[in-house]
Order: sequence, then structure tokens, then C-alpha cells
Amino acid sequence: MKFPSTWLQGASLGEAIASELRLQIISGTIKRGEILSENRIAGEFGTSRSPVREAMKTLSSEGLIQLERMGAVVMGLSLKEVEELYDVRFLIESFVQGQVFANPQPELIQHLKQIVDRMELAAKHQDPVEFSYQDLAFHERIITEANHKRILHLWKSIRPIVITVMLITTRQVFGGGGTKIRYVMDKHLQLIAEMESLDPVRIQRAVQHYFDDSRQTLHLSFPEG
Repeated sequence: MKFPSTWLQGASLGEAIASELRLQIISGTIKRGEILSENRIAGEFGTSRSPVREAMKTLSSEGLIQLERMGAVVMGLSLKEVEELYDVRFLIESFVQGQVFANPQPELIQHLKQIVDRMELAAKHQDPVEFSYQDLAFHERIITEANHKRILHLWKSIRPIVITVMLITTRQVFGGGGTKIRYVMDKHLQLIAEMESLDPVRIQRAVQHYFDDSRQTLHLSFPEG
């Protein structure tokens, strides 16, 4: 599995290297305890050590590697850590949905429905990359609509790992066939229906159900625990 090049438009070389290494680490292609060498990675990517160093600093700040004198030790991402990440997502999304949909948002609702349409198109073309990207766009659109500076800052701090995990879990969903893919799209449509109700209790219940269900997919995608 490679990190989609279409998701790297405008990214620096260091960011691109970090994205690919992040995917390999989280997916388990690069194992916990492995040593990453700047020279080796620079050779693999055909670049100097400078962007590799930038990538290493990023991954270190995310807790995926630990910088040592002999190189970088891979720490990986355990199932528990992925679940904690989704706990943060739940806190963010339960807050912003309650804020945004305290009032009618017809234009936003229409935009979210269009995103689900694009998810359906990606599903028809058996394109998990585009499906996961649209899935992210759905949630990110609501977060940005809240116009909450600190919430947005928190979201951006976890976004690189979130989008990587979503890419991995979406492949798990696609492996489950059309019924599972349809189920995921219906979950988004159900969220939209509850948002339209403007009922805070219904909205919170829908968000809770969405993330409870998402955790089941996490356990299938990260079975090692």
C-alpha cells in the first residue's frame, strides 16, 4: 500500500516522505522496534538527508518513532492508541455538530449530501482511496464550519494520523464487499438526517453510534492490539 500521490499536492518533500513512512508504520509494513536510517531512507526516496530529517521530526512529534543516536526507533501505533485517537475525534465531532446544527444549515446539508454522492461513485468504481478521502472531507467540512480556532488547531494536530488510519480502515471496509460499503454510506446519511432535526439529543446519540461502530472496524483493521 502506497500513500496516494493525489493527496500530496502542495506538500513539501519532507511531508511526502513523512506521509509514506507514516502509512508504512501504522499499517505494520515497518515493524515496531525497527531502526530507520536517514541515509537508507534518503536512498530509497532518491533525495538528500534534509527532507528525511524533516520527516523524522514530524513522525517523532506524533509519537510514531523515537529519535536515537543510531537512528530512529519505530514505536508504531497500537490498537489502544488508535482508539484514543478516535476518542479525540469523538470529542471534537460531538462538540462541533452540536454547535453547527443548533441552527438550520441548508447549504451545508446539501454539501454533505453531495459528498456522500461522491462516496457512492467511488464505491461503484471500487476506489477505496477516493472513498476514504471523501469520508474525511465529510467530517472535516463540519469541523471547519464550527469556526472554532482551538478546535481546528486540535483537529489539524491529529489529521495526518486520522487520514492514514481512515485509508487503512476503508480498505478493510471494501474487503467486506458491497453490503459493508453501503452500510458505511448509510451511516453518513443517518448523521445528516439527525443534523437536519436540530435536536441536540438525537445528534449526540447519532455521533455516539457512529463512533461506537467505527471502533469495531478499528479492531478488524488493527487486530494485533
